[in-house]
Amino acid sequence: MKLRTFLTATAAAASLLTLGLPAAHAQNNYKSEYRMSLVVGTAFPWGKGGEIWANKVKEKTQGRINIKLYPGVSLIQGDQTREFSALRQGVIDMAIGSTINWSPQVKQLNLFSLPFLMPDYAAIDALTQGEVGKDIFKTLDKAGVVPLAWGENGYRELTNSKHAVKTPADLKGLKIRIVGSPLFIDTFTALGANPTQMSWADAQPAFASGAVDGQENPLSIFTAAKLQNVGQKYLTMWGYVADPLVFVVNKDVWNSWTPADQQAVREAALEAGKEEIALARKGLVEPGQPLLKDIAGMGVTVTQLTPAEREQFVKITQPVYKKWKGQIGAGLVDKAEKAIAARKH
Repeated sequence: MKLRTFLTATAAAASLLTLGLPAAHAQNNYKSEYRMSLVVGTAFPWGKGGEIWANKVKEKTQGRINIKLYPGVSLIQGDQTREFSALRQGVIDMAIGSTINWSPQVKQLNLFSLPFLMPDYAAIDALTQGEVGKDIFKTLDKAGVVPLAWGENGYRELTNSKHAVKTPADLKGLKIRIVGSPLFIDTFTALGANPTQMSWADAQPAFASGAVDGQENPLSIFTAAKLQNVGQKYLTMWGYVADPLVFVVNKDVWNSWTPADQQAVREAALEAGKEEIALARKGLVEPGQPLLKDIAGMGVTVTQLTPAEREQFVKITQPVYKKWKGQIGAGLVDKAEKAIAARKH
């Protein structure tokens, strides 16, 4: 009898232990460190967003999920356009990715790069925070990642080392560094420029040597990278495209976490996204746009286009817009155009 009692007690203890297993077992599968890919470091709002997200995740999961930042897309030898594929394959655990960099793999992300689609910040918000944003998240989910929140790299303004650009004719023949996107090549070719595709790491020495005349990037990138020191003395505010960012996690990594930790990571991403967007817009949404005054103070000529001047650029790039509308999906673009027309300023 004693043996049977002992066995029964042992079985009961084992079944009690089993009840607690799922969460404990899942946590045994947790990695000691998760790798977050970023294109830029924490001196930029984008990189800072990664740091904020990582810190919030650590806090909300009581240290169960630790994240290490890998700026300069260093997990994939600096090749921005390979980031999405590497994320799907599990080379990268999580990322805050650029819609531009990921557009070769997910064609719907080209929506944000349609020339002159989004005239102001309210237009960006109308897309990312509305039905269009939800549709794009569904597309990303089907493409093999878990999207959690939106961030922002900002409006990509034009700079160069040669002269002020007020009309499309001023762009003629200028060698402009662009990211590896066919839509960007089409846009700058239509404007008469000479688009040159290169990584950000290669671009900066090319500006310094004069091998490349100009570039287009958010002003937070301009100031943090001190582009005025590499000959970028002329800035044109034309707001032709903006680059929303997406906070995502690899699917297998996501599925390895408990539901409570998944919720914590999602909440952290949403909070970090809001903070990162505010950082990206700092100095540009306040009265008088203080950031432009700072840039002018660095010896940069700042050109702000009149509506009529901007319209010339819009007109020349219309064929590109129409061509790409079909490739992105006319239904999605129509939905975006309607959301922007109905936006609250």
